Amino acid sequence: MKDALAIHRWLLAHQIHHEIVRLPRPLTCADELPEILDAPAARCVCVTVFDAVTRGVAEPVAVVGAVGAAPTPSAVAALLGADRVSAASAFLVNSVTDYAAGLVCPLLLPDGLTVLVDRRLADGVHPDESVYTVTGERRTALRIRARHLFSLVAGDSADLATPRPRALTTLGSPMRTA
Repeated sequence: MKDALAIHRWLLAHQIHHEIVRLPRPLTCADELPEILDAPAARCVCVTVFDAVTRGVAEPVAVVGAVGAAPTPSAVAALLGADRVSAASAFLVNSVTDYAAGLVCPLLLPDGLTVLVDRRLADGVHPDESVYTVTGERRTALRIRARHLFSLVAGDSADLATPRPRALTTLGSPMRTA
């Protein structure tokens, strides 16, 4: 499993200023970062892994976003054109990311993994602000400038706001949706 030391060494090799933060208590998942660090949720980054099935073929998809603003499976399905999308099991998360489930860092993800970066995250954080993310370990977090994180994450920016439902029809007449 990857850990804070692997991330630290990789960032040093890329000459990226960062800080490994020792947490006052252990994390069980990235969703606890805002409370433990007393930081806004919009500046705490998490990775949500989905299992997307398209034409009978299952493929894991990692989505990098803000804590508390994980996209819905339907938003991911609409973007990918998938038949079905669901939250990945802990076993799948562990095996495809090499991080502990719930503690997946957006850095050092495998090359073959499809990674999407929720555009709402980048839009909500100034590039020079620090953001926080988990490191794969329960007692540490990574503090890094947003512009550095976004430049290092190997993923495509995507609009993952919840898709609006299509216009419904009742007896041939369209219904308006909000």
